[in-house]
Amino acid sequence: MTLKLGVPSKGRLMEKTFDWFAKRGITLSRTGSDREYAGRVDGVDGVDLVLLSAGEIPRELAAGRIHLGVTGTDLVHDKLPRWEQQVEEIAPLGFGHADLILAVPNCWIDVDSLDDLDAVAAAFRTRHGFRLRIATKYHRLVREFLTDAGVADYQLVDSQGATEGTVKNETAEMVADITSTGETLRANHLKLLSDGLVLKSQATLWRSRVASTDNADKAILRDLLAKLQ
Repeated sequence: MTLKLGVPSKGRLMEKTFDWFAKRGITLSRTGSDREYAGRVDGVDGVDLVLLSAGEIPRELAAGRIHLGVTGTDLVHDKLPRWEQQVEEIAPLGFGHADLILAVPNCWIDVDSLDDLDAVAAAFRTRHGFRLRIATKYHRLVREFLTDAGVADYQLVDSQGATEGTVKNETAEMVADITSTGETLRANHLKLLSDGLVLKSQATLWRSRVASTDNADKAILRDLLAKLQ
């Protein structure tokens, strides 16, 4: 049996992950064409490379189908309930930085904090007969954050892309989304709540707590982690 390392299959996340490992003497590479999700690992024995989408890696770690994986903090925390029992954080990689934040329209001049939002949400429901809509794909993280903050009168609207545009398109009143520079928010006339930071995220190397390993696998893992340290 060999250890399986899952990394993002395309784009800047894949390139930066390859670079991060290369700086530590381990070469990750694709094999075959860009359409083939196969790869190899050189510099340490007994490790297979598995190319997956960043969103699939938390699931594969939690199922024990891969032993190690690189994906964002946001995806692990949102997709895996009680994630600490399923995966262990090995190392933040120093790229892929993004914040999961709550943002409201600029024209809501009296709404700057979660307390303001709670008051507006209650008034919105009274006035319109339905709950204020928040567009997001991070349902569990946002729901837990708002529950802890005491905000109740809202509903989450699923958005898998162009989340910031949902307010302009009138399919939501506000958004909870990942941002790195805030430019897209500003372009869509949205502003961050002063205390609306839900989670700071970056690309991170994780280890599955449930993947099966024998003594040989554990030795390979120790060798790999020693090189990465």
